[in-house]
Parts: sequence; C-alpha cells; structure tokens
Amino acid sequence: MPDSALDGGQPDQSDIREPRLWRCDGWTARVIKNEDDEGWAVEMIHDGEAEPALVGPWTMGRDKKNPKPLDQAAFTTLVKTASEVLRRHEQQLHAMLHKSVTVSSESGDITVTLDIVPDEYEPHAILAAVDEAGDELARVKAAPNFKLTQASAAKWIENEFARPG
Repeated sequence: MPDSALDGGQPDQSDIREPRLWRCDGWTARVIKNEDDEGWAVEMIHDGEAEPALVGPWTMGRDKKNPKPLDQAAFTTLVKTASEVLRRHEQQLHAMLHKSVTVSSESGDITVTLDIVPDEYEPHAILAAVDEAGDELARVKAAPNFKLTQASAAKWIENEFARPG
C-alpha cells in the first residue's frame, strides 16, 4: 500500500495536484466559480460520493481575479474539515435512528431501545428491552414512526411487551 501524501509519504501515481484540482487519499478538492458572487469556492468530494461533503469560500489570488492555487497545507485542512462534517452527519443520523430510555420497574431498571430501519420498501423499527444484567426481555417490530419516550416505554413494559399499535 503506498504511503499517503498527507502523512509525509510520496504521492501516489493516481494523485492529481493542479492549481484548481487536487485528488489524493480518497478526496478531491476542486476550486470552482462561486455562483452567488464574483469570488471562488472550493468543494470537497469523497471518492464514490456524488455530492460534495463540503463547499466553502476560497481565497482570491494576488491578482484579485483568479483563485489562489491549492497547496498541500490547504488540502490537508480541507480533508480534515470535510471528514469532520461527514462524521457529524453520521452521528446525527445515528442519533435519529437509535434511541434509548431507562425505566425503573419493580424488578429494577429496564433499558428500552428503538432502532429504526429506514428500508426503502418496508421501513420499520425494532423495540427491545434489556434488564440491568444485560438480558433481553423482549424484542418486537414497531412502526417506524413510533415515539420512544419514558411514558411510551413504561406503557410498553406495563403491557407485558405487547407489540405497540
């Protein structure tokens, strides 16, 4: 496996390092004309993706007409920023699709989880309950729009884990 240019190694043969286009380590940085004003923008596209992970303003060159050329330091910063944007999107998606609440019961705390499965043809959710020892008490299929709250979890437990809805 070739060394990465980002970690100080030699560039790969497929790398591109042009003033307005850099392709390296699974990322492409492209300097483009900013459609909103007279300036320039840079877009960062992760290999295999159709849409940019990041689009932001780009610095004008010394002539105040053309963009400043891309360089290693700028590319490295752009990769770090675009990677963080993707990481935040993944965290947000995970938070939307996976919820958890803990309910106190006579036998101890029960953790109820809701995992939404955004299937194109059959979206659904899996509602599960686990006791303090980590033993699964129940697992049922639920509607993908089921709202997991302390109250709905307590009601599900009271109903002896019957499928909601």
